[in-house]
Amino acid sequence: MFRLRAPDDGQLRAHLDRRASAALTYPEVGATRGEDRPRGYAHDRYRIELAPGSFDRAAKGLRAWQAHLGAGVGVFPHNAPLRTNTDVIVTARAGPLHALAPCRIVYVVDEPDRFGFAYGTLPGHPECGEEAFVVERGTVGNPTFEIVAFSRPAEPVARIGRPIARTIQQRATHAYLDALYARTPTSSHRVTPGILPRCPARADAGVCLTTILCERPGRGNAGRTATPAPRSSR
Repeated sequence: MFRLRAPDDGQLRAHLDRRASAALTYPEVGATRGEDRPRGYAHDRYRIELAPGSFDRAAKGLRAWQAHLGAGVGVFPHNAPLRTNTDVIVTARAGPLHALAPCRIVYVVDEPDRFGFAYGTLPGHPECGEEAFVVERGTVGNPTFEIVAFSRPAEPVARIGRPIARTIQQRATHAYLDALYARTPTSSHRVTPGILPRCPARADAGVCLTTILCERPGRGNAGRTATPAPRSSR
């Protein structure tokens, strides 16, 4: 849903309340947990390495929605708890418009070496699908932050603007990665606001981008991979 004016908290609350009993707009709930992705969607998988020893800080930042807030994306209710079935509205500027994206948290990962959550789309969201944000301590190397998503336009007419929507979506994902990484720098790990951390082999500063994948239905994997991540056969 798009608006010309920024909504206030009262309008956001009313918008959210109208969807309290609504079902998610896609049937493959929880599919971001596994390697296999549902057909008929665009698929994204991004992963970056974080600074050594930064898992706890990254998990704390993710719990406080810092990946979103640091990227300039709003979340309502403010300080919404990360609990399954919690409904939120993600808000962002899209040029002169204000985008409202109602979502529901579909699962939370809270383990000693992994923390994260996923939310799915509710009616009124311009897309339908799911997105997961997970920080992992890892047994070898640095902690990682991974974002996995699948999505498609909620309405057939929205397919007309799909290329633009995909560009906005991918830029937002890069900003999420950037924002959480910015919370975990060390003297040897620097990040420039607004710039996705780059592989040291291709840049003087930043952290190696372990994987950037953009998958499209029926077209396999397209994108750049610095260090391929293990993936199951499909």
